[in-house]
Amino acid sequence: MARGGRIAGLLLGASLCSAAALGAQAPGVGDAAPVVSVHDLDGQPVDLGQWIGKTPVFLEFWATWCTSCQALEPAVRAAREAYGAKVEFIGINITVGDPRDSVRAWVARHDPPYRVLYDDEGESQRAYDVAATSYVVIIDRAGKIVYTGTGGSQSFGTVLGRVTANQ
Repeated sequence: MARGGRIAGLLLGASLCSAAALGAQAPGVGDAAPVVSVHDLDGQPVDLGQWIGKTPVFLEFWATWCTSCQALEPAVRAAREAYGAKVEFIGINITVGDPRDSVRAWVARHDPPYRVLYDDEGESQRAYDVAATSYVVIIDRAGKIVYTGTGGSQSFGTVLGRVTANQ
């Protein structure tokens, strides 16, 4: 990981440890998914409630410098190809070490397999108690969290198949 990524990761970890120290309870599998608003790359608010509780949602918390996110991208791209008509794919940039213009340029070069949001206020990171980049949350149509995972080698195809069955 590049120096900026290491520093950004340390800052993210420190801020999240502070949230944990305050007694924040992390939502997990079986819990209702938090419904928050996150900005898009133009600074406009996007209410996740337009999808959560209405359709299955795939969230990935990512950064341009995240090597695990890069490793996970082929699996996310394959999942999007297989389930994109039935699942809303959203990538939430955690903004640590990622200025908006840099993210915009990265998105133009890489065409990620999800709708890109930019959590410049940390709202979704706090709500989902995000401890690392490449953190994935899958939410079923009823708005319940059915999967969480971190790292570049996650396997979520079975879960996506289950949440899209009977649609």
